[in-house]
Amino acid sequence: MGKTFREWNVEQSWLLPPSVMDFVPAGHVAHFVRDTVREQLDLTEIVAPYEQEERGFPPYHPVMMTALLLYAYCQGVYSSRRIARACEERVDFMAVTGLNRPDFRTVSDFRKRHLPALAGLFVQVLKLCQRAGLVSLGHVALDGTKLKANASKHKAMSYGRMPESEQRLKGEVRAWFDKAASIDAAEDREHAGRRGDELPDWVADKQRRLQKIREAKATLEAEAHAHGQSAPKAKAQRNFTDPDSRIMKSSHGFVQAYNGQAAVDEKAQVIVAQSLSNQGTDVQQLSPILEQIKHNMGRQAQELSADAGYCSEGNLAVLARHKVRPYIATGRQRHSDAAATGGRRAPPGTRVAAMRTRLARAGRRSRYRLRKQLPEAVFGQIKQARGFRQFLMRGLHKVQGEWSLICTVHNLLKLAKAQPRG
Repeated sequence: MGKTFREWNVEQSWLLPPSVMDFVPAGHVAHFVRDTVREQLDLTEIVAPYEQEERGFPPYHPVMMTALLLYAYCQGVYSSRRIARACEERVDFMAVTGLNRPDFRTVSDFRKRHLPALAGLFVQVLKLCQRAGLVSLGHVALDGTKLKANASKHKAMSYGRMPESEQRLKGEVRAWFDKAASIDAAEDREHAGRRGDELPDWVADKQRRLQKIREAKATLEAEAHAHGQSAPKAKAQRNFTDPDSRIMKSSHGFVQAYNGQAAVDEKAQVIVAQSLSNQGTDVQQLSPILEQIKHNMGRQAQELSADAGYCSEGNLAVLARHKVRPYIATGRQRHSDAAATGGRRAPPGTRVAAMRTRLARAGRRSRYRLRKQLPEAVFGQIKQARGFRQFLMRGLHKVQGEWSLICTVHNLLKLAKAQPRG
């Protein structure tokens, strides 16, 4: 007698319509994200604009679209095309959308239109984490990570090269015009009804590149004058694809990037403050992050740890004013020295010298050790587990919103893990 198998009939019709609640298990994160967005987030800023639009085909519900975006980011799905395809192919996405299938343009347009409001959800989700007891503010660790811009570093040019390139392109374009003028009569006969003086594609491209070089040169000069410099440094660069991005040094060499900051609470690795800039160094990021912690949480952290990139007399003074006990490395960390006390000797009596002494006395028991356990783990979850290594958008304002959305989703997943499974 042959083995009996369960029935498999792909043509079987459903006697009762399926419920999206049954598409995935009761404790699935898809249910959590959908219900959190529907029931606990204030989306007035996103919904309100639609109430003034009387004409046109009814749009997809903005609350559903918000839940879709947040869930997609939770799953490491970021491009609008992949999100749209998931709505057609994945039952977990269907559990969020209720079988709605917005196309990729709809997803992309929604994200662009409501990016500032979506970025503002960071504080709302953080408040939910606080109410759930996931934030203590006993110790917060601050660190930065370089994230690739949506631009190639090979599309950048230094100020020193701009004059040479500008003159070369001007010469090439002028040479073509001279040649065109000398053969006007022949061109008229060859092109018949056309004028015969249309620019070839290569000339138009060179003109556009020449214009970009002039604009980039003028911008660098304006920035230099704003900082009291007579002229930009020869190595000052500007990218033609995403002018706001900068070439920065990362663990993978030099990349066209932005600098993302995250202050992470020790209790559950919740991000309590975040920011993003196009500055390659971290030292100027500490003070704004401290202000943001107080604004977001209603009170300040008791302790803060950070690497040597944040160490300065000014930053230590800011921490003292906020009554935050610091654990900040004063020099490059050696493998045998968890307190990171290498580097040049600070003058006696300075805050940096006192910081060096504090770390050296505690040794491996120093609270400084939490710096690697907190933000570096969070960056690993964002970059490795959820695969976010490069921005989709261009321009500082837009990528700031995108980074805020990434941090919001990180906290949302921490909140999901803390919820009892139904």
